[in-house]
Amino acid sequence: MGKPILVLNNVSIIQDNKQVLSEVNIEINNGEFVYLIGRTGSGKTSLIKSLYADLKLNDGTGSIVDIELNNLEDNEIPFLRRKLGIIFQDFKLFSDRSVAENLKFVLKATGWSDESKINSRIIEVLEKVHIENLINKFTSQLSGGEQQKVAIARALLNNPKLIIADEPTGNLDPKTSIEVMEILMELNKKGNTILMATHDFILIDKFPNRTYICVSGKIAEIDLKNKNINTIYK
Repeated sequence: MGKPILVLNNVSIIQDNKQVLSEVNIEINNGEFVYLIGRTGSGKTSLIKSLYADLKLNDGTGSIVDIELNNLEDNEIPFLRRKLGIIFQDFKLFSDRSVAENLKFVLKATGWSDESKINSRIIEVLEKVHIENLINKFTSQLSGGEQQKVAIARALLNNPKLIIADEPTGNLDPKTSIEVMEILMELNKKGNTILMATHDFILIDKFPNRTYICVSGKIAEIDLKNKNINTIYK
């Protein structure tokens, strides 16, 4: 593995004037696939929001993709987010636009202007998630799994140093969840670093990787081998 791409040291995170997590220590190296697990409300999403600077670090120090999170200025946040690929549970696509138009919007918003390069890049990322045939479909015409694949393609547009996936299979049926996971694993094997928040233990069992757990306001690395899923949060 390469050098660390994400490091948090003794971090505390506050949301809505309430401390959600404290004494958080995480290190993820370039090229890794890492899970973040925990019950609903345990702090997974708050942690992820802190990584793309939607929430500020309250204590401790943190760096991600070679950018210091402490004292990050508001005008620096867009630069940080361009180095990340973020995948959400609810897709966050424009339903009144085609797949190509959704992706083109992101590229233009992040400084792309050459139409031929834009079109080439859109085709490239759609091929990576195996849905190039859907390029002209409106996203409202797509299944949930197809929409999530578009969202993954969108996350790849600017060659992110780290992909952050927040419950990417949460709205999908089991078969489609496996399809999405296979794409994420394929991307990881090709060099993409991925942090994925999930509560789907079937997927974790099928695609085992290093895992952190949010529980009781803390985060710890956990070895899930031979663990009883019903007792790991106790």
